[in-house]
Formats: sequence, C-alpha cells, structure tokens
Amino acid sequence: MKAVYFTKNGGPEVLQYGEQPDPVAGDSQVVVDIHAASVNGADWKTRSGYYAPTKRFPHIPGRDFAGIVSAIGRGVTDFKVGDAVFGVVESADEGCYAEKVAINAAIVTKKPAQWSHIEAAALGLVGLTAIVSIENALQVKAGQTVLVQGGAGGVASFGLQLAKHLGARVITTCSAANADYVKGLGADQVIDYNKADFTQVVKDCDAVFDTVGGEVAKNAFKVLRRGGRAAFINGPAPTPPFEDMASLKPDASRKRAHLDRIVSLVTSGAVKLPQITSYALADAEAAHRVSEGRHLRGKLVFKVR
Repeated sequence: MKAVYFTKNGGPEVLQYGEQPDPVAGDSQVVVDIHAASVNGADWKTRSGYYAPTKRFPHIPGRDFAGIVSAIGRGVTDFKVGDAVFGVVESADEGCYAEKVAINAAIVTKKPAQWSHIEAAALGLVGLTAIVSIENALQVKAGQTVLVQGGAGGVASFGLQLAKHLGARVITTCSAANADYVKGLGADQVIDYNKADFTQVVKDCDAVFDTVGGEVAKNAFKVLRRGGRAAFINGPAPTPPFEDMASLKPDASRKRAHLDRIVSLVTSGAVKLPQITSYALADAEAAHRVSEGRHLRGKLVFKVR
C-alpha cells in the first residue's frame, strides 16, 4: 500500500511517501481501505519527537480516518466487507496516513451515507476529544459560562458548539481573522488574543476548555470561579491554586459510543461540519507545515482515494 511515513524524528521534511506492507486483520479487527485521513496536532508532535523519541521505524502517522471495510478478522460480526466506516486508532503505531489500516472493530462505527469520507475523517478525533472534555470532564450544563481557548481550531470549534448546544454561554479566543467564523458557530463573546489579555476580560467562568497549552493554560485559573473545572488537552494539566478548582486531563479512550455521539450531534444540526482544507496524501509535508503553524481554521484532511 502507499503510505506516508518517517524513519527518524524531525521536521516536516522527514516525511516520505512510498510503499509499506499491507496490514492484516487480526482477531476482532477489520481492515479498512482508507479514503480519507485527517491531520491532527498530535501527528506533527509525534513526528518531531515532541512527546518522546519514536521507538519503532518506519512510523506511519495519523489518528483518524474514513473508508470501506475490505477484510474481516475472526470474531467480528457487526461489520461486513463493503461497509463504509470511520474511526480513531487506539495507538500511534496504527497510523492511517495510508491506503489501509487494521483496527479493533469495536471502536469503529458506520459512516452516515450523507457524509463524504473527507467529512467523516475530519470529525473522528476532534469530536471524540471535545465530547470527553465538554460532557465528561467539564460536565457542562445549561446556564453555565464556559471559556473555550482557540475556538477556530478543530477540537475547540466542536467543543464550542457542543457547549452551546448544552445551553452554556460560550466565550472563545481567536485571531481577528477568525472572529466571524467562531461567531457563526455560536460563540457569545469573542476575544482577539492579539489585542486583549483574556484574563483581563473574563472572570468567574464555570468551566475552561484549554486547547492551546503553555502560558495560556497556566492562566486558566485566573478566570475560573471557585469550584469551577478546567480541562486541558495540549500538555499536562496545571496545578490549580485552590483545592476546590478541578484541573482535568480528559480520558480520550476510543469507544464506539463517542463516535455515535458525534453522528448524533452532527446529523441533528447541533454541531456543524468544520471548514475543511484537503490535500493529496503525497503532500503530507505541506499539510504538516500548516498544522505545525497552529493558525489554521477547521480541519486539514488527506484525500487518499
């Protein structure tokens, strides 16, 4: 199969496009012929060695995908060859910047017929992460005030809409160029992070969803009320200044229930499909340069087939 892979950690230029062995369906697995795979921040962090040096090469990056089931492993009864599915792999060793992936059938779900493969691939990891953060970790409820950092990004834009759907008042940060975009997603208040310090504008939030990390994450507690909850997905969860403030690292375990929740939210209109920029798989280096710049709007997705 054709795939994008790297044989050493480094910048986007270490990505190669070429042949890799086809995966085989093990027990309880399906092989999916990938039609689309999305780009996530975790991909360039893995490629660069930001998390830790990669131990096994060649390494195929990629976390979420959409495609057609082409092989069934022993014990799989809920899918058949030809089913259109989407999902998120369990480990970084199951990369999906490729024409095929083998994955545990229990964490895959069927793709709605009205979604393209590119649309479905754009939703997997961002939707799962937003759901476990907004609903599970932060337990957002109607009437609460929620700050979502970096609202134009994939995870944050899904989380912003989900919080709004749950009845919260949503504040978000972004650049001026993305202000209208996040307002269109339902943001009640938008802060241009290039012109204003959010800690001087916001106070007494019930919840903070941080997708940015660094100093922005450390300052989350300055705008959180006592008894509030903050969730962090980009780096470790900082220590809060008060014991009655919760600092949380959401559990992003792969579960079909999370994917089915994504389907429900998007098909009902509660969450809009993200703005998508597509690339050919062979252009992974260019896509990683955009992703690593961290100023993109919506999602980057590879059209594999």
